[in-house]
Amino acid sequence: MLKPSKPSSLLAALLLHPGSVVSTGYLLRALWDENQPATARAALQSCVLRLRRIFVKYGVSGDVIEAVPGGYRMNVDAGTLDLVRFRMLVRAADAAGDAEGELYRLKEALTLWQGPLLANVPSLMLHRDEVPGLTEERLRTLERACDIELTLGRCRQVLVDLWEAARRHPGRERFSEQLIEALYRTGRQSEALAEYRAVKGRLKEELGIDPGPSLQRLELSILRGDDLGPPALDQPAGPLAIAAPVRGAAPVTDRDDGDRAEGDGVRVTVRPVPSAPRMLPGPAALPGPPVLPVPPVPSFAGRSAERADITARLTECSPGTTLVVLSGAPGIGKTALARQCAHDTQDSFPGGVFVIAMTHPDGTALTPAEAMAHLPRPGTADGRILLVLDDVTTADQVRPLLPEVTGGAAIVTSRRGLAGLMATHGGSVHRLSPLDPAESRQLLTAALGAARVAAEPAAADELAHVCGHFPLSLRIAAARLLTRPGLRVEDCVRWLAEDLPARLSLADDPRMSVPQVFGRALDRLEPRWREAFRRLGDHEGLLVPAHALGDSPEAEEALERLADAGLLEEGPPGPYRIHLLLKIYARRQAGDRNDREAATVPH
Repeated sequence: MLKPSKPSSLLAALLLHPGSVVSTGYLLRALWDENQPATARAALQSCVLRLRRIFVKYGVSGDVIEAVPGGYRMNVDAGTLDLVRFRMLVRAADAAGDAEGELYRLKEALTLWQGPLLANVPSLMLHRDEVPGLTEERLRTLERACDIELTLGRCRQVLVDLWEAARRHPGRERFSEQLIEALYRTGRQSEALAEYRAVKGRLKEELGIDPGPSLQRLELSILRGDDLGPPALDQPAGPLAIAAPVRGAAPVTDRDDGDRAEGDGVRVTVRPVPSAPRMLPGPAALPGPPVLPVPPVPSFAGRSAERADITARLTECSPGTTLVVLSGAPGIGKTALARQCAHDTQDSFPGGVFVIAMTHPDGTALTPAEAMAHLPRPGTADGRILLVLDDVTTADQVRPLLPEVTGGAAIVTSRRGLAGLMATHGGSVHRLSPLDPAESRQLLTAALGAARVAAEPAAADELAHVCGHFPLSLRIAAARLLTRPGLRVEDCVRWLAEDLPARLSLADDPRMSVPQVFGRALDRLEPRWREAFRRLGDHEGLLVPAHALGDSPEAEEALERLADAGLLEEGPPGPYRIHLLLKIYARRQAGDRNDREAATVPH
């Protein structure tokens, strides 16, 4: 991937109009917007030459950029540019003669979209004038795919996409309407009405308007108990297949949990795809597309010992179920390691790899029955299968699923140690620690590029230290630097250190936020354990002795609960340890609570 630069803006401007003549005036605006220097045309020619030399360096013909009267043209096809392939697949969907064929092509097209648009392109004009249209193309396609799934009665299956789309794009009422319909048709009438009230309240508060006529009619239909279409299918909704990687795309995460957005820059799209042939309303059963292969985790770094051990365990043939648990602090990289190991070993599981998020988008836990709906029907899997159960909250979520993979394997990620699961089913536990300095340097190099890290090696090492060697923190810092190509690493370090961990957040994606990830972990605890964590902020040092909260049995239990939740490490017979970022967060939490209490005291 090119670094943010004039050549990257030029390349993007040409690729956004594949096979078409792009005028010189357009290219000048793409590179300099309205602040074009007097030598802009000569500089444009120089930029084209630089781009051609870069192509030749990587074995691409420099003639791919063609000078034509009035501008330049770049000839690419569906094999080299995802945008061309996306539009080709959408046109193919238009021509499909059946709903299954249309849906398959639309889903294949949507897997090509990963990461923020033009993430490494600094052109203000392209972001202002081109990104909205591209975003609209994708959202129209997603709406259409969701409409087909609802028509086919796959309401449970489409909920994952609709939860995310409605939250990411609250201004598009159609996504909210589809989500409300899917909730109602899966028997969740109260949740559907609550979602409608939330949309109505937001529109009234932000815009002073009521929901559109279509949403209002939907509410009335729900209140009357109308039949809105074929009932939701009870058959399994198909495996959650990890989307294939995209050429030249930035990593992307569609999950709301920090652990799923963490680790070595992982942003992985998880989308449902239809499983093997299933009965649909109508005279015949139609086959669904195959499960896509598991892609490698972008920018994965470190964890070589754990990765080798897990890979060896998963590939050992056993008559029972091979169980691996990955636990540790929020943001430590559990999901990234699980997905990378799934990629490494997928050839050993001909029956498929099934990745299941074990929490709903609102943070509530999936029931075993809900998780089981994402597994293949008994007898349909062609060989051993691998389950990746992501963000498990209790052992009881996992136990009913393990008999479904007898002879196969399961990777479980959880902030908890799940000792009860180990006691009843055995297996191995990997409690992940922060990366070591060399691994952190590898991650930053993979994310930022070797040249930028080599230009400020000491600052890069200090950045890793400030980020606590947490993969999530490192990825957030790297994203900030990538979107600010003129920002020095040293200056970024200084700015972050002034307000940790609050500044380890991305403004355009609140889920990529260390404080929010820590907060969600804390919210899962009882109030008394949350209060115990805040009290640790006043404790001196990072070593936490057993009497840090007092000598009572409840104080001892509090430390054990915090350790089990991933907020402390180690423990009896030695002292507990708290990570510096968590210590600072605890202190901030305690300070915020004291400020609130002081504000309520009458003066």
